[in-house]
Amino acid sequence: MQNKNTIKKLLFITLLVLGCTSQAQDKKAKALLDQVSAKVKSYNSILIDFKYSLSNTKENINQDSKGNVILKGNQYVLNFMGVTKIFDGKKNYTIVPEDEEVTISKVDENDNTAVTPSKMLTFFNSGYKYNLDEVVTIKGRKIQYVKLVPISSKDQRKEILLGIDSQTKNIYNLIEIGKKGTKTTLTVNSFKTNQPLSKNQFTFVKSKYPNYYINSLD
Repeated sequence: MQNKNTIKKLLFITLLVLGCTSQAQDKKAKALLDQVSAKVKSYNSILIDFKYSLSNTKENINQDSKGNVILKGNQYVLNFMGVTKIFDGKKNYTIVPEDEEVTISKVDENDNTAVTPSKMLTFFNSGYKYNLDEVVTIKGRKIQYVKLVPISSKDQRKEILLGIDSQTKNIYNLIEIGKKGTKTTLTVNSFKTNQPLSKNQFTFVKSKYPNYYINSLD
């Protein structure tokens, strides 16, 4: 399903935004990423409203979507393209109203290839070369870009550009450029921290979906 594949891509990008602790390859880039990482660690919770764009000139593809994600520790609630994904710290709950279906699955912490919330701050310890890129002024804000290039030749991504607000050290956007010309951009429209959350914010309540098919993979 296209929605599910896009959700996986978005989660990957979200983890990249929060996972800036790669090994030093550029001292200035390393220092900047460390500042971003330290700031993220200091927040009790994070609420992000974002815009997600996908384009490919050759294929004449242009798509824009909006969504939001709430994060606290290794828990999260993601709403994107009509799908809600909840991770309560142990299980994933993917809720698809269009299909009236909920898929429940466990996270294998021993799977080194899996992109999981528990790996947010260590995910990019290896596998990428990176360095400082250009500085761009956007609506009066100076955005410093860091370029990450996958080391593996099998990776379908040519490069990833992470835009960081030079003043706040918060993420402004992330641009992923594929080898086949596909470009995806995640832009943070709103970044709120330490907001009060419901006690059951990350709890899946089955009674809310009485007619849904529950597909349990755990």
